[in-house]
Amino acid sequence: MRKLILLICAVNVLIVNAQQITLENIWGGKYYAPGLWGINPMNDGKHYSINEQTGIYQYSYESFLNKSNSQSLILSGSFDDYAFSSDEKYMLVATGSQPIYRHSFTAKWQVYDLNAKSFKSIFDGKPVQEPTFSPDATKVGFVFENNLYYQDLTNGKVTQITNDGKKNEIINGICDWVYEEEFGFVRHFDWNADGSALAFVKFDESKVREFYIPVYENNLYPYEMRFKYPKAGEDNSKVSLHIFELKSGKTADVNLNSVENYYIPKIKFTNDKNTLAVLTSNRHQNKVDVNFLEIHSQKVSKLFSETDAKWIDTDNFTMEFLANNGFLWTSERDGNRHIYHYDKSGKLVNQITKGDWEVTDFYGFNSKDNSIYFQSNSKDGKRNSIETQVQKVSLDGKNMTYLTDKNGTNSAEFSKTFEYFINSYSSNSQPTTYYLRDGNEEKELAVIKENSAMTSKLSADGIGTKEFFTMKVNGAELNAYIIKPKDFDKKKKYPVLMYQYSGPGSQTVSNSWYNSNDYWHFMLAQNGYLVVCVDGRGTGGKGAAFKKQTYMDLGKMEVEDQIEAARIISKYEFVDASRIGIWGWSYGGYMSSNCIFRGGDVFKMAIAVAPVTNWRYYDTVYTERFMRTPQENPNGYDKNSPITYANQFNDKEDKFLLIHGTADDNVHVQNAMDLATALISNNKQFDMMMYPDKNHGIYGGKTRIQLYTLMTNYILQNL
Repeated sequence: MRKLILLICAVNVLIVNAQQITLENIWGGKYYAPGLWGINPMNDGKHYSINEQTGIYQYSYESFLNKSNSQSLILSGSFDDYAFSSDEKYMLVATGSQPIYRHSFTAKWQVYDLNAKSFKSIFDGKPVQEPTFSPDATKVGFVFENNLYYQDLTNGKVTQITNDGKKNEIINGICDWVYEEEFGFVRHFDWNADGSALAFVKFDESKVREFYIPVYENNLYPYEMRFKYPKAGEDNSKVSLHIFELKSGKTADVNLNSVENYYIPKIKFTNDKNTLAVLTSNRHQNKVDVNFLEIHSQKVSKLFSETDAKWIDTDNFTMEFLANNGFLWTSERDGNRHIYHYDKSGKLVNQITKGDWEVTDFYGFNSKDNSIYFQSNSKDGKRNSIETQVQKVSLDGKNMTYLTDKNGTNSAEFSKTFEYFINSYSSNSQPTTYYLRDGNEEKELAVIKENSAMTSKLSADGIGTKEFFTMKVNGAELNAYIIKPKDFDKKKKYPVLMYQYSGPGSQTVSNSWYNSNDYWHFMLAQNGYLVVCVDGRGTGGKGAAFKKQTYMDLGKMEVEDQIEAARIISKYEFVDASRIGIWGWSYGGYMSSNCIFRGGDVFKMAIAVAPVTNWRYYDTVYTERFMRTPQENPNGYDKNSPITYANQFNDKEDKFLLIHGTADDNVHVQNAMDLATALISNNKQFDMMMYPDKNHGIYGGKTRIQLYTLMTNYILQNL
């Protein structure tokens, strides 16, 4: 009988263990939801292509209607990236990719001829960046070692356009570090409509101060990674605009002195082969000039200036050209991001979308019926700040139509004719599902891919609940969620871990499917914790005024909101007020550091991963957009730095874990070192973990599971 009891107990233990979310399962891929990556709509409007493990395949939209298998192989093999020429007769394919920074990489590129089924190497297989077909598909422009080239595909001849490219001095046609990181793109050259000219931006970063990072990698002597990184208030690259005409082989320098020219966040050829659109900005990023350039005369015509008392999101422009060279433009000038129609002279025709909600993405313009397709955070004409829908509207602002209806997060990839779109949808209760939907009305046509097995796995592993709510904090209505264990009992007292990011315009609270941090939070809930996230003042989804109220004073309102939210939560009947902690990564690490130092009476533990600790150490474009320069706003930089408050850390009662990667090119480990120095100088005891040779993401091999094991144990021991 005793053996039977022991056997039953052993079986019960196995069942309980099998129903636990584990770090091994999270980081081992058990909860990974397969998706459709790199969807490329084809010209005929009937098909799309996808890069899969064994090759590049084509699918028919209509096959999902009659449930037939339409998969056809375009090219077999394993490719890192691909792109079609405008006529889809050729395809660029990449292998051997080597990452540089967040978006940039080098790779060996080939052009595949779909008719001849043959390959041509770009630049004899040398590792190049950003190869781009000319519109007539006869040439490919690319960058090699900071110089711009093009290759003629008819005879294979390579022409070098620039000769002054040099590492850490001159860059042609691609962005420097700060443009890539903060404006979010790499290629800064563009072909005109007939492929007879190239426009490109040159970066002179010779006066930008160099940052260096020791890289260890088991070397007897570490080597140094050196790159130009402009910190707030310091020199940026000097940027200039140039036009290269293929027939003459000559490059013209464009004089931009008549317009704002500190930054050039975007260049884009219009439908007219002789007209280039150039967006330029002042250093404060609160004035953007929209300009047209006539490429032969180099005449610059300013169409209008977009201005804001605080800042303009210079990393989020929409400029869509119409057949007559008029264009669509997005702006927050009425308090929310909306779409505007301008004619080619820069005269405003009309504001197309209106209302107390925001356009959150732009998908395209259908010239056949003058329809505009976009994503917004509205539902039935009202703002829903944690959800998105897909809509269409006529160019005159009439006939607003919702093309999706499910509560949650909806995005779209439209066919070239806008007849269909692939709707990526997820919510708090439904993993990412891909639907085929009608492009003209709210109509679901078929399910392309679903991930219902994910909910079964998580249910079997005992997942808890994630519930959305709002909190009144410091006079503002804030979005929040709470994660509870499956067996939540409101009569018990639970410790609370707060999680946030809090950066300007960011959103952590959204009705969407879970990410890896969510799974980890569910695991902590299984261990008896509640996890709460509150999007404080300055975050996104609620209009420009809400987002921009932290201007010139980052870290004040955001920290006050997290501390006050924790005080409110501490009064919940099911919360143990003596055990409230907070954690975050990057901006979130900046926040959690500040919270434990300035709110030690409510927070008992904090974890800061890769935190900014003083905005003086961060880059120009991001920091100055929200703070101006340290020379203009010294108090704004220093008064909310966690370094300033290190002496207030109550290390006798509270715990603080500081984590950073030593090879972080984004938020330099200098941030952690200076905070550590401040704590040591004030004789404060704290915990610290360095990840050798790891960047801002702190990943690779077993790194993530080791990191989250460290944080899990720290929470279990100290909260």
